[in-house]
Amino acid sequence: QVQLVESGGDLVQPGGSLRLSCAASGISISIYNMGWYRQAPGKQRELVAQIMSGSSTMYAGSVKGRFTMSRDNAKNTVYLQMNSLKPEDTAVYSCVASRPLTQPYWGQGTQVTVSS
Repeated sequence: QVQLVESGGDLVQPGGSLRLSCAASGISISIYNMGWYRQAPGKQRELVAQIMSGSSTMYAGSVKGRFTMSRDNAKNTVYLQMNSLKPEDTAVYSCVASRPLTQPYWGQGTQVTVSS
């Protein structure tokens, strides 16, 4: 059974930092493309960051320079380091594992709230 479990979400003040984790079981993330998505109330889900199986990364323009995604294949875990957080970063953050021609696997999400 495949599971992706996110953690690290919290309430943080603007300008603060958080590190999200996504621990996988049932798959080896080393052969998957891993991504972080977020969805704010009333808005569509958007891709925040992605790290390919070869470790190249891409970021949404709204987070570039502030967020960093990384992977630890030995721990079967991906991370999203979020710095200089803004109120508009408030959302439920979910990780996804995907490979071509196979169904993606999603975690349940973790809430990030940026507010003073």
